Amino acid sequence: MNDVLTLALSKGRIFTETLPLLKAAGIEVTEDPESSRKLILPTSNAKLRLLIVRASDVPTYVQYGAADFGVAGKDVLLEHGSEGLYQPIDLQIAQCRMSVAVRAGFDYENAVRQGARLRVATKYVKTAHEHFAAKGVHVDLIKLYGSMELAPLVGLADAIVDLVSSGGTLRANNLVEVEQIMAISSRLIVNQAALKLKREQLQPLLDVFKAAVAKG
Repeated sequence: MNDVLTLALSKGRIFTETLPLLKAAGIEVTEDPESSRKLILPTSNAKLRLLIVRASDVPTYVQYGAADFGVAGKDVLLEHGSEGLYQPIDLQIAQCRMSVAVRAGFDYENAVRQGARLRVATKYVKTAHEHFAAKGVHVDLIKLYGSMELAPLVGLADAIVDLVSSGGTLRANNLVEVEQIMAISSRLIVNQAALKLKREQLQPLLDVFKAAVAKG
């Protein structure tokens, strides 16, 4: 398997939006991870296989060399850290934003005055901590893995830090976006050892991805 490249991807939007990039390299994925039970998928190129893992696990598989390269959101990379990872290309896919949201009617401006204390529910603990620390606001961070919008509605938290795309889910749950922390998109990440040892196989793919992104 040493001459075969392994690309780690997560299901859903990242997988779907990576397909055109692979297609630009003449590579078709022969199975749909949503319907297939396989976690390792073949492609039309015998020298490339896909590893289907949780979005938050992609950097770990790449960092430890179980995958040669992968696609991960900036949100995931900020939480994971970039040790052992090379990030050559912002693929500009799966675009959204990391934002602070509160229950409609909540006085956020007053709540985040210097020295105030706020309860914040989020999956992105590191990012949230850094954001509020920079504002001089003390936060009690409550780590949640799903249904973030529920936290302010039932009094678990004053605010949430989460990814926002259209904002429809927030509106449906009577929440409002009060602050944008940063724009988010997905990056191509590469194992540093693989970049040295498999450069001959990897570089042409990186070049095609880069050209496809430049074309828009």
